[in-house]
Amino acid sequence: MDKVRIDKWLWAARFFKTRSLAKQAIEGGKIHADGQRIKASKEISLGITLTIRQGWDEKVVEVIALSDQRRGADVAQTLYRETEESISKREQFAADRKANNAMIQSDRPNKKQRRQIHKFIRESQD
Repeated sequence: MDKVRIDKWLWAARFFKTRSLAKQAIEGGKIHADGQRIKASKEISLGITLTIRQGWDEKVVEVIALSDQRRGADVAQTLYRETEESISKREQFAADRKANNAMIQSDRPNKKQRRQIHKFIRESQD
């Protein structure tokens, strides 16, 4: 197998659950091949570098095998290799998000505080 459609490969490599989701991501500009936007019908070959944005994460992977059939997760992981820079960048962003979420405090009262507020209001109305 020399070439495979990018949407089929993304589905086979288990980046997306369905080919239609892969196609939507490609059309939405979430997938780039060698730094350029592509179409879902684009045929990829070995050695191409893909940038894949999913949610908060951005992965940079190199295509090392081709497949148009969806197999198990262990087989799917043999289709690509994520770059070391991409792994470290994702881990750093995840740590930053976690630190930022820990610093954010909610102004909303918790359950115990709500009960106390309701009790205070009932007592003041009596």
